[in-house]
Amino acid sequence: MRQGVAALIARIEFPLLLAGLVAAGCLWGFVEMAEVARDGVPHAFDTDILLALREPGHLGTPVGPHWLNGAMRDITSLGSTSILTLVTVSVVAYFLVRRQPRTALFMLAAVAGGQVLGTLLKLGVERPRPELVPHLMNETSYSFPSGHAMMSAVTFLTLGSLAARALKDRAARIYVLCLAVAVTLLVGASRIYLGVHWPSDVLGGWFAGFAWALACWLAARLLQRRKAVEEDS
Repeated sequence: MRQGVAALIARIEFPLLLAGLVAAGCLWGFVEMAEVARDGVPHAFDTDILLALREPGHLGTPVGPHWLNGAMRDITSLGSTSILTLVTVSVVAYFLVRRQPRTALFMLAAVAGGQVLGTLLKLGVERPRPELVPHLMNETSYSFPSGHAMMSAVTFLTLGSLAARALKDRAARIYVLCLAVAVTLLVGASRIYLGVHWPSDVLGGWFAGFAWALACWLAARLLQRRKAVEEDS
């Protein structure tokens, strides 16, 4: 029995095991943030962070230089539905041009599935937007989880993992994946700065998005082995 278990563990690749563990940790983190979101009273770390990003006595004025407000609006647009749809359609079209229809379908399914999941999670929790500070842009949907944070993780990390498959140089693969993570983190941080999300909303979005992206990566590895997704040349 022990030999069978040891043989099974030996066959499991370390990257797959690590991805599974990280995905499990993200799911645990999401559950914790969902509990915070369901509480009737905002937690101290939520309120403290939002207040720390506004000038004392002038809650409508964010901290930092004047240009930072505009920069944050530009960064947050990277996680908007319009931009992410444009990115996804462009990538799908690219794979179709390369005659990799199954990879194109996988990318489309990964992003669309993440969008459906994010919508269902919002409807399941129904957390209102924070009213502690004035919003620096107009938002009307539910607050938890942050759709910008979640869908940035889903789209950019899935795209980054697919791009990394085509790169032979290890440093280039690491750079692409780090860039995808950095953009995802910047988009989420911009939502807090603009006052349209509680920090726990963004953390929940990150956790859910990272877990979904890792699940898609694991699925891609499995499908690739079964020749259901094309190899990159």
